[in-house]
Amino acid sequence: MSPIDSRPAAGFGTDPALHALDSRRSVPARQLDEPAPDDATLLRMLRSASRVPDHGRRVPWRYLAIRGEARHALGERLAALTRERDASAGEAAIEKDRQRFSHAPLVVTVIARLGPDEKIPEQERLLTAGCVCFALLQAAQALGYGATWLTGWPAYDATVHGWLGLAADERVAGFIHIGTPRLDAPERERPDPATLLEEWSAPAA
Repeated sequence: MSPIDSRPAAGFGTDPALHALDSRRSVPARQLDEPAPDDATLLRMLRSASRVPDHGRRVPWRYLAIRGEARHALGERLAALTRERDASAGEAAIEKDRQRFSHAPLVVTVIARLGPDEKIPEQERLLTAGCVCFALLQAAQALGYGATWLTGWPAYDATVHGWLGLAADERVAGFIHIGTPRLDAPERERPDPATLLEEWSAPAA
């Protein structure tokens, strides 16, 4: 794989929409500081993040903001749960769980709503929630913030779901950590789309 080429592709000039996609970077949660977006800015981000493909207009997602002291309280619960479940857990593992939500000043939990639906498959609705996560990353960067999309074991844990108030038919699609970046996130290697593209043709009868 080769690093992404930041030069404009022939025929596309410096299209701002393509530039926004090509320049997106995930900023590690540890590198995200105050200030976080204020309420009006957050709502503006969420408005853009909500413009995703949504088969049947089901709106199969919702948002849960975790900020302020709530981040640390959740981390304390995670640390206690790790210690309770694994008596051999080392202090480093416990501290990692304690700090999971304490780095970025804002964590937006994107929750997929996946109840019974006679027409729209669950997979399609889950993918819609995933699109929301990605669109929120784009919106955060467009407004000058850094962000990263994380999950980890808390995203799949029933006890944590209970703490967050998830219904039985809901899942965590992602924890989107948002804040002001301390540094410019470095580029990393990206796949060459030419190596991923194949042409389909109908098999001989």
